Amino acid sequence: MTRLVMKFGGTSMADLERIRRAARLVAAEYDAGHKVAVVVSAMAGKTNELVAWTDGAGKATGKATPGDDEYDVIVASGEQVTAGLLAMTLRNMGYDAVSMMGWQVPIITSDVHGKARILDIPPAKLDTALDAGQIVVVPGFQGVTESGRITTLGRGGSDTSAVAVAAAIKAVRCDIYTDVDGVYTTDPRIESKARRLKKISFEEMLEMASLGAKVLQTRSVELAMAQRVPVRVLSSFVEPGENIDQGTIVCDEEEIVEKHIVSGVAFSRDEAKITLLGLPNKIGISALVFGKLAAANINVDMIVQSEKRSGEYANQIFTVGRRDAKTAVDIMTSSKDEIGFDEIRLDDTVSKISIVGVGMRSHTGVAETMFRALSEKGINIQVISTSEIKVSVLIDEAYTELAVRALHAAYGLDKIGV
Repeated sequence: MTRLVMKFGGTSMADLERIRRAARLVAAEYDAGHKVAVVVSAMAGKTNELVAWTDGAGKATGKATPGDDEYDVIVASGEQVTAGLLAMTLRNMGYDAVSMMGWQVPIITSDVHGKARILDIPPAKLDTALDAGQIVVVPGFQGVTESGRITTLGRGGSDTSAVAVAAAIKAVRCDIYTDVDGVYTTDPRIESKARRLKKISFEEMLEMASLGAKVLQTRSVELAMAQRVPVRVLSSFVEPGENIDQGTIVCDEEEIVEKHIVSGVAFSRDEAKITLLGLPNKIGISALVFGKLAAANINVDMIVQSEKRSGEYANQIFTVGRRDAKTAVDIMTSSKDEIGFDEIRLDDTVSKISIVGVGMRSHTGVAETMFRALSEKGINIQVISTSEIKVSVLIDEAYTELAVRALHAAYGLDKIGV
């Protein structure tokens, strides 16, 4: 009998009726001969409510510190509720189900509370339960330190929990049930002609997740790629038997027969552009600038530097998330004399638009098609960033949807699967 991990997100666990439907999907896989472990998120909106409670119990500032270990005790409770409810529902259906909290499995993590990383999942307890014919329900998003304190993995951490459990028990696949029926060439809410991909490579999915696609959490894709765990994304809003041949498989590139030059268009509105004018063009300046940002845990994405005519000075542009923009500007401003730049500018009205595809490795003219398509729509490109399988540009956010639709058409993504 093969082992299978099934993961249900917050919308799939939103109320008792949806939990019952999830239980029917789990039961169908068990009846088909799989040994099943299930990972669940908290009910939709519950984590936000719990975080708000920690804020209310926080210091005079009105905010609790996410690094506080008691913060994790509180916000991890949402998944405990849904794990118990799903196990209870399965029992009422006649199945031998048991919930195992993160500390019971155990899912051993680092001690960075609020954003811990999984270090190890000893499989012995899971193996014993699965081999005994039990359906094991594990709360996602949570773990335990080696000293026994509860931790949480950060937003979207349940996807990572599911992939890690799948790797630990050597599951044949990890099925991620969510509110969409797969990975699309772009957001169907923006482009009605978006097509569902039957397969996408780990690398493509990792790029799309990091570039703004909300289907899978970035760390879960990284882990799936490292552990070579195939992941299937599919809808939980169906009954057993209705999702045959549905969903999208995230797998090794070698398993994809029909490779596309471009597989998807991703976008992110969570962007802010910071420009340093008159930056001394000398060794160590960039290390100084980005070292200060790294010390504040600010993630920098796109970086462009250009020399002035004299060669002694340069202008540097980089992007950060919008919620980090003010902090980044404050850090740079307070370090102005030390760094030696003339002026700093902030623009938080930009979007990042990206094309992704493993086919870029072997085809020329991919970037030119992108630039021409945007030019024909009158969209100015402010910054360009590339990797082996993606090209990203920064544009005025007012043109986000127009750019997505133009690029989707330019690469013929509406013809995929037709």
